[in-house]
Amino acid sequence: MSKGKLAKFADMERYENVFQYPFSVVEQVPFEMKGHWRELYFHNSHPIILELGCGKGEYTVELARMFPDVNFIGVDIKGARMWTGATLALQEGLKNVAFLRTNIEVIDRFFCKDEVQEIWLTFSDPQMKNPRKRLTSTYFMERYRHFLCDGGLVHLKTDSNFLFTYTTYMVNHNKLPLLFHTEDLYHTDVTDDDTQRILSIQTYYEKMWIERGLNIRYMKFRLPQEGTLSEPEVEIEFDDYRSYRRDKRTPLEAGR
Repeated sequence: MSKGKLAKFADMERYENVFQYPFSVVEQVPFEMKGHWRELYFHNSHPIILELGCGKGEYTVELARMFPDVNFIGVDIKGARMWTGATLALQEGLKNVAFLRTNIEVIDRFFCKDEVQEIWLTFSDPQMKNPRKRLTSTYFMERYRHFLCDGGLVHLKTDSNFLFTYTTYMVNHNKLPLLFHTEDLYHTDVTDDDTQRILSIQTYYEKMWIERGLNIRYMKFRLPQEGTLSEPEVEIEFDDYRSYRRDKRTPLEAGR
């Protein structure tokens, strides 16, 4: 039987690799590590990479395993899910990984200018009816600019044709440097070995989408700090499969 939510939250309160600042308290509690993550937590000068909407933290932990000379921070508001990755990182003694439980809408309150080198967006909610909530919208790109280094990388890995199409329009409309783009990741040749290893990481939910016969899409682009960003004015067909509830228990999950 899986550990209950209350027990997980109690664990998270004492985990040294978890920092909890939900929107309800972020205004009242200053975050002293802003601008000092390397100095106060990681104790090194290595690059910092964020995974926004990290869920169970599988991607964050696996990246930390692969690249011990890079610092990784998984960000999500759902602590019960994050517990899985945070617990695993502690059990394995991974010192280059941390987790931040907060609302991504206020992510720029936790990092200073140029403090982050890359951002990963893995299987984000496409927010088909609310453009401002899409993690690849210009609304969020402007927030990322507050702490992502000039020309820093943004990775999008998604099962959603809607989100992938929208992001493609957003990148092209704003003339952001597009470095890689595929609508069928696991049937596309990737010549770089490190990239192939990274993209082969499959989260619990990704395996679910693959089992449903959905293509996994991936792109990476650079986000310059200069220039005005604007939203593309396009109509995009909704994803039909989104009629399935993401939080509905599946046979795979129910059997755990």
